[in-house]
Amino acid sequence: MVDILLLEDDFKMASETKRFIANQGYNCTVVYDGQLLFKQVQASKPDLYILDINVPSLNGIEVCKRIRETDQTTPVLMLTAYGGVEDKVQALEHGADDYLVKPFHLVELLARIKALLRRGKSPQQASETVFTIEDLVINVTEMRVHRAGKEIMLTPKEYKLLELLAYAKGRTVSKQTIAEQVWDLNFETGTNTIEVYISFLRNKIDKGFDTTLIHTRPGFGYYLKETK
Repeated sequence: MVDILLLEDDFKMASETKRFIANQGYNCTVVYDGQLLFKQVQASKPDLYILDINVPSLNGIEVCKRIRETDQTTPVLMLTAYGGVEDKVQALEHGADDYLVKPFHLVELLARIKALLRRGKSPQQASETVFTIEDLVINVTEMRVHRAGKEIMLTPKEYKLLELLAYAKGRTVSKQTIAEQVWDLNFETGTNTIEVYISFLRNKIDKGFDTTLIHTRPGFGYYLKETK
């Protein structure tokens, strides 16, 4: 059975959410502050985290950051009372895979849960463990990136975007594909989130090097390729 760990300090919401999740066939454990979450994780690691940002002791953003220090793969869904683009980007920047703005419908929560749980690499992707593009090395197994022998520290979202471009093997990846693969159901076409993250990647991957590897195909998308 899938185990979901819910961090939520609103007792009524936590109870309703837990009951709904359990009715869908998942096991749901609730903790009410950030410090208690890590004690629960020591006892049993979940398959999915659902983190409310505004909780006592240690807020959801800090909890997510700590999770990502040792765990880059378990999906994290952030619950936030703030609908602004900057707040959403902050949640993603600190390691969340998706976010949901309160108040929300439980059926939408279920859709997000299912999307995050079914996310995974295709058999073709799973067979590849290392990509080398000029002096850029992407180790998929370890989720580490080096260029010219120097490790490049990426956020989880930056890494997922770079990995998606690598699997395309020089082909152009559309914004829609990036939205679906990196941001799941939670992409708003009116925002420049993808452009922002491409800029983040370029600053880390290309800045200071003679050869540019991340390219834009105007009107189509982006691709990762050595240019001769």
